[in-house]
Amino acid sequence: MRSLSETWFAEGFIDFELKKYTLLAYLQEVNRYFNENKLYPQLADLVFHYNNIVAFRENKKYLQEHFPKKLTGIQMEKLQVLYDRLIEDDELMQELESIIHFSAGKMRNVIEDGTGIYEFVEEKISIEPVGLVPIDTREGYFFLSSSDAHQTRIYSYRLSFFEKHDERYRSIKTSLLDQRRRSITQTYQHFKSDLIRTFTELPNPAVYSIETDLDFPVDETLLPIAKRRLVKYITA
Repeated sequence: MRSLSETWFAEGFIDFELKKYTLLAYLQEVNRYFNENKLYPQLADLVFHYNNIVAFRENKKYLQEHFPKKLTGIQMEKLQVLYDRLIEDDELMQELESIIHFSAGKMRNVIEDGTGIYEFVEEKISIEPVGLVPIDTREGYFFLSSSDAHQTRIYSYRLSFFEKHDERYRSIKTSLLDQRRRSITQTYQHFKSDLIRTFTELPNPAVYSIETDLDFPVDETLLPIAKRRLVKYITA
């Protein structure tokens, strides 16, 4: 996919028309993926760029406080140098303000389109525990079934919690283990029993079924949203 650098709006020749067409070409490609109901990584990338230009407009201090996880030290230094140079040039800063104002509006509209798809999919996903749930649910398995209700992807998951800048964050790592077809004899409970026999390090794992009737791309949409829903479900 066509991508933008972290400082695309202030790199090279700072010209409104030039930057406008750079942005529109990028957004056109993002929209093409959204039209195919493919959200990731396009939506996350777009949100990052939107936050980046808004933060740059506010000032570098705001950027440093709000985006410590997204930007490396080198990227931060690059933005700071750009900010320091441009703040001293009224004409350049005015051109940059026009670029940022235009870009923020266009990006926000496309983000709303992507968010609409996300919310629609999220509403169509249901999660249920398979069997008894142990006290420790930080590690386990989930079964993902979409439009073909009998076809099931089996994943392992591991939840992590960490604190940074007085905020607590959650992350989930998953791995595809198998893909099976359900039947009268091959049920979720049967899959769970097989996992316990195969992976003895988890004798009493947390296991969840995640189902949706939607026929959307799994890796680009259903799986990322299912993972986020599962994190919410477990930590609620």
